[in-house]
Amino acid sequence: MLTARPKRTLLFVVLFVIVAGVVGGPVAGSLQTDGGFAATSSGSARAEAKIEQATGTAATPGVVALMDTPQRAAAVREQLAAQPGIAAVAKEPTLSRDGRSAYLLATLTADADDDTVVNGLQERFPENGDVLLGGSLFAQHQIGESVSADLGRAEMLAFPILLLLSLLFFRGRATVLPLVVGITTVLGTFLVLTAVNQAYHLSIFALNLVIGLGLGLAIDYSLFLVTRFREELAKDNPDAVRTTMRTAGRTVAFSAVTVALAMITLTVFPLGFLKSMGVAGAAVSIVAGAAALVITPATFAIWGTKLSVKPRGRQGGWYRLAHGVMRRPLPIALATGALMVVIALPSLRAVWTPVDSTVIPKGQSARTVADTVDRDFPGGQGSSPLAVVLTAPQSERAGVERYAATLETRPGVRAVSEPRALNATTWQIDVLAEGEPVGPAARDLVGDLRDVRAPYPTLIGGAAADFVDQQAAIGSNLPLAIGLLVGLTMLVLWLMTGSIVLPIKAIIMNALTVGASLGILTLVFQDGRFEGLLGYTGNGGVEPTDFLVAAALVFALSTDYGVFLLGRIKEAREGGLTDREAVAVGVERTGAVVTAAAILLAVAIGAFITSSISFIQQIGVATAAGVLIDAFIVRALLVPSLMGLLGRWNWWSPRPLTRLHTRVRLREATT
Repeated sequence: MLTARPKRTLLFVVLFVIVAGVVGGPVAGSLQTDGGFAATSSGSARAEAKIEQATGTAATPGVVALMDTPQRAAAVREQLAAQPGIAAVAKEPTLSRDGRSAYLLATLTADADDDTVVNGLQERFPENGDVLLGGSLFAQHQIGESVSADLGRAEMLAFPILLLLSLLFFRGRATVLPLVVGITTVLGTFLVLTAVNQAYHLSIFALNLVIGLGLGLAIDYSLFLVTRFREELAKDNPDAVRTTMRTAGRTVAFSAVTVALAMITLTVFPLGFLKSMGVAGAAVSIVAGAAALVITPATFAIWGTKLSVKPRGRQGGWYRLAHGVMRRPLPIALATGALMVVIALPSLRAVWTPVDSTVIPKGQSARTVADTVDRDFPGGQGSSPLAVVLTAPQSERAGVERYAATLETRPGVRAVSEPRALNATTWQIDVLAEGEPVGPAARDLVGDLRDVRAPYPTLIGGAAADFVDQQAAIGSNLPLAIGLLVGLTMLVLWLMTGSIVLPIKAIIMNALTVGASLGILTLVFQDGRFEGLLGYTGNGGVEPTDFLVAAALVFALSTDYGVFLLGRIKEAREGGLTDREAVAVGVERTGAVVTAAAILLAVAIGAFITSSISFIQQIGVATAAGVLIDAFIVRALLVPSLMGLLGRWNWWSPRPLTRLHTRVRLREATT
């Protein structure tokens, strides 16, 4: 159908891109900038909600106004209080150690519009003035602005490189295909996210994933389809388009579904950032697959033999490599596996750290304020207390005060405030922990306070409690996410191959690749390497949601490349070749394509490294490393060695499953 009227098909694509650009293009302005790193419905979230409900104000101060002289405090307080959306301003400024500077804290109303408050305060306190604005409100705003600026910069850097590499790998007029498919993918996904955002508010960080993964998958799918079409043209196949779409096209569909299923597992975690990345990753993979399967056959039908190219004269290198590996499969499998384990080992010592002020780009006022407060003021950011929220009537003041007194005796407590009645039934006690606000002592104290037997219903909030609850949410949902990831991947690979051995091997190899990529992530960011080159500030650990996003991405893309390789091996085997010969032919026909695709995708996603937001950089480094390791080590060495070791057992499946696989009639879905 698509090839019967190809010009009409491409005209439809052009109209779709225009509509997607007009409707979905402005999606960045409607996405959330507050990160979404806190667990929803957790104890800390309920504590903060209870404070907001009782007071009508935010649970913690959102604005820090830093002034270069304490004498400005009265005027600054007056201007802060006059801003609509500001509910309260500290009565007295906090002085620096040397008494030369000071800051005031301001708290927003619970229903304040963040953008209105930010814009209003920026007008009252110009950027080049003697007052710097920081705090969580401005940190979120400036990170959101940085994401938008980073996207533009990443595109400017990645596009020329991708264009040059596409010219090298695609050759000829086929070079325009990845560009067209890529633009369609990105704008089409923006349209999907616009619709999803009406029902569920997505994080602005999802845009980075859409750009990087969208361009990468668009290029990969176009490259695989073009390569197969050229093979059919070289055979003088009069039905080259149909053959290409029946084989490589079906595998592209399998690949898109596989990537989508891997990414959608992130939505089981109750964190807005992970849900947004899961939705965006699943959407962009499906849109990329659909765009490639619509645009490429129509283009093939129009250009036909004009897309054919002369072979480069390097046939047989991958074939000889595969046979060489299979002559000594056990030593090569052991050596390769050991190398992957060694690279992965640093991930076992990963230390989880929260999103803190170090992720704010240097030069932004929120980062300057945070660094100055840490450096020059007593307690630094240690002034961020835990909020103990109790439900008790006013008549129970004596009992609430006795409970507050018991908190002073807990280890790790630096100070406990007098209980404050927020309304007729809600009390708040601020507990200041020793050390950093989200440091080990503060996190231990959260658990300790929750273990204290309280005479009234009690909730613990604050930054440390948020982080503890985030870890608990990740830990409790991790088995489900892993189970879904493994189960869905095995199901798709079984449907494709009919084997249960190959899916199990794929899971193991994917796990090794994920471990290696996370090991590199730990070596770089936790150990503080290349800070000057990458432009980030290390905080001695890795943000845990980055670990999960990078793991899902690498796992998905590893499965993606495995699908294409296994498809060609299966096709060669069903064509009558022996098991080893089929492996060698499969590696020969996909080796150059997979490595080229990995390089292109590493550039597209590796553009994250240019971001000024460190946790976006972490995803870029881990994913780029993972796809390159998978293409150059796993697919070139580990896959053929294990295939050679197992021989015909690679294709084993219990008889009931074999009969079921035959009945569902998916045996043709090969490349």
